[in-house]
Amino acid sequence: MVTAAQLAAQLGISQRTLYRDIQDLSLSGVPILGEAGVGYRMGAGFEIPPIMFTFDEVEVLVAGIRMMESWGGPALAAAGRTALEKITHALPEGRRREIEAAHMHAPGFHVRPETYAYLDPARRAIADSEKLRIAYRDVKGEASERTIRPLGLYFWGAQWTLVAWCEVREDFRTFRLDRIATFAATGVRFPEEPLKSLPEFLRRVRANEL
Repeated sequence: MVTAAQLAAQLGISQRTLYRDIQDLSLSGVPILGEAGVGYRMGAGFEIPPIMFTFDEVEVLVAGIRMMESWGGPALAAAGRTALEKITHALPEGRRREIEAAHMHAPGFHVRPETYAYLDPARRAIADSEKLRIAYRDVKGEASERTIRPLGLYFWGAQWTLVAWCEVREDFRTFRLDRIATFAATGVRFPEEPLKSLPEFLRRVRANEL
């Protein structure tokens, strides 16, 4: 038997997450025996098939992680390194060299800190459906203050753009993160409204293209 605390520590997750994952595995047919507070073990004779990636898939994953290490700020860079370690351990011993052999890189020495300065708080605000108060300077240098509903983040190869519903303009707007002068969470949650959502924004963009 292995306790939930031991498994959670080994996997780097909370016990709550572990209990949820164990329940999901059990419902999918994996014979996990035991109970909370006692311990768990896997039934004899069951083997989880190995996760196999092609070389192209490995290169895509490594390249994507390297891009986020350079362009995604400290939190996503750290998450990327952890994810790469998990991918490495998922590969058979003989194929782990493919990680090192991936020749796609995303140098970060030229990336200005303001490119991703507000990336992590914007991600949290989107996940929490929390309104933001920002001071913004547009391409002409004109300054304005906005209360916005953050909806999504897009990376354009050199800049991150925040898509939002602007309550000042009463319409969708996009804001380059490196042009945001001040950024403050309001603590006010906004409800999901179809006409002020990211799918609606994308629908309008596609309609304009057509």
